[in-house]
Parts: sequence; structure tokens; C-alpha cells
Amino acid sequence: MPRYKFLAIPTKYWKPGENYLEEIIKRVGERLSDGDFVVISEKAVSTALGNLVDENSLKPSLSARLIAKYWMRIIWGYLLGFLCNFGEELLRHMREYPLEMGSRHKQVALQYAGLLQSLNFGSEGGIDGSNLPYAYVCLPLKNACEIARKIREEILLKLGKNVSVMIVDTDRTFSFRNFHFTPRPNSIRGIYSFGGFIAYVVGRLFKLKARATPIAVVGERISVEESLEIADLANRARGSGAGRNVWEMAKKFGVGLTDVTWEMLETVKHKPIVVVR
Repeated sequence: MPRYKFLAIPTKYWKPGENYLEEIIKRVGERLSDGDFVVISEKAVSTALGNLVDENSLKPSLSARLIAKYWMRIIWGYLLGFLCNFGEELLRHMREYPLEMGSRHKQVALQYAGLLQSLNFGSEGGIDGSNLPYAYVCLPLKNACEIARKIREEILLKLGKNVSVMIVDTDRTFSFRNFHFTPRPNSIRGIYSFGGFIAYVVGRLFKLKARATPIAVVGERISVEESLEIADLANRARGSGAGRNVWEMAKKFGVGLTDVTWEMLETVKHKPIVVVR
């Protein structure tokens, strides 16, 4: 496996309506060389595109309420969380899972990702509430390859650099030898998406190698293993912004889970772009 060099590029926080193409071109500027990989955060692009849901706008169903009250607090809090080697703090969050807000979140997961995904402890089907204000959550991109291709074409047109573009999600891909699988849908070819929460539990239970998930790669043809290595390197270089989950984010700002504001998020360093060579 080749050794890679990387550069995480800080930007302003990308709010809905942000021209992310213009921002990428402006930030990478003269830093690029032919053959580089430009690795972009799926969450940042999806947020800029306004691909958000306000969970306060939904009324939770009975199923969502049962998942929040019993599945999350009891099954994850006392069984699956233990099997998945959760730390004490995360186990406590599961056991004290917020019923009303959690029910609305599970309703979003049921509607947009389905039952097996909704039973995961978080990031159900790629739905994510970290680094977002109030009760907003971000949905996964449906056209990641098309977006990656557009970014690559724009870089070639504006900067004259022939690069590859990768879009990456922080959700884990687990690897057993040459078999790679992830709980989330819509990853690259060669990474199998199945089972929802079951895939996550299996990966954690058997302590399989876990890395960030590339959901689109456009440009140079590389192996799945190389894609995973680049994705994970970029993910570690990028950091977690305001926090890895909503609990960390709320703790950082000293507010309630749905009291984080856009202005608070704008005070944090965000690095949605990583150049890897």
C-alpha cells in the first residue's frame, strides 16, 4: 500500500445554499497537482444542497416511540451497546435516550431509511444530526457520483488540474480480509451494503477493521482497499468539527441537544476538503 500525504483544508461552515463548487475551487487553488485525490465530506455537500429534515416538523408514530423507549434504552443500552464495546458515556446516552426528540428522529429514520436502519444506534442509513443546528438532520446524497464528476470537471475547467474526486461519509465500513461491508446504503462498488444495524453489530462485535466509507470515486481507477485507505486517512485528517455526535456537539457548546445554532457552528473550524497525494 503506497504512503499518502494529505492536506486538510479549512473552510467556512457550509450552510444550505452555499455554492460548494465555488468554495472548493477557491480553497484548493494552487495547492493541487495532477493525480491528486480531492476528498470531500458527504455531510458538507448534502448540507450545502439543503438536503435536510427538521425533525420538529414530524409527528412520531407508535413504532418510532417504541424504538426510542424500549429498543434504544434497553436493547442498545444494556445488550447491543455492551456487545459493540461502547464506552460508559455512550452507554449512558443510550440508557437515557431522549424519548420525544428520539422518537421524532426514529420517525425520520423509518421514513427515509427503513426499519433495519432505524434500529441502529445512530447515523441510521446515513442520516446524521452532528454538526447541524436545532433539530435538523442531514440525509445522504442520492447522486454522489454525479456530484463528484461535476466537482472533477469544474477543477479541470477552472484550475487545469486532472485530479480524482472522492466523496466520503464517516459511517464505518468493516473489512474481513477482502470482504468489505457497511450498514449504510449507497457505497462504492465492492463494498456491500446490507443488514442495517445487524451489519454494524457484527462488525463491532468481532472487532473488524473499521474505516470511513467512500460513497463515490471519480477519476483514477483504484482498488476498494485503496479507496478505503484514502477515505479513512482523509476522515482522520478532517476531524469531527463540533463533535462526533449530537451529545458531543451539545456538550461542546454547553446547550441542550436541539439548542445549537448556526452561529455556534460557524465558530468551529470545519475541514470538508482534504487533498491526498
